[in-house]
Amino acid sequence: MVTKSRQKITVPETEIELHAMRSQGAGGQNVNKVESAVHLRFDIKASSLPEEIKERLLCLRDQRLSKEGVIVIKAQRYRTREKNREDAFERLQLIFGSVAVGQKKRKKTKPTFSSKIKRLETKEKRSDVKSLRGRIEW
Repeated sequence: MVTKSRQKITVPETEIELHAMRSQGAGGQNVNKVESAVHLRFDIKASSLPEEIKERLLCLRDQRLSKEGVIVIKAQRYRTREKNREDAFERLQLIFGSVAVGQKKRKKTKPTFSSKIKRLETKEKRSDVKSLRGRIEW
């Protein structure tokens, strides 16, 4: 069960595919015979999430999101399958958490009158400094 505290995003575990596989990299004799890595797949389009959250997930620019709309997480940080499974679920929760809260609307602002004057004065001073660097003619 994956949940998010603010909007309570809940996904049944039946919608999440988990596959055990052998880990990559160094690890001695044990790495060749124990399937401790976990491959998590979550199909966004086929899930029971609200449409608003599905759209936000599909708009993410994340390398773990495939073109078909499937989130793929490979967890192999730990030596046991249970810890890697927990790690994969935590990483999925982080992805859900990033889209659970919408972005704030930007308020349009104008520069103040004094900031405009300061900007023009500093431009004028800089222009004077640069003009004094030129060649002096007699």
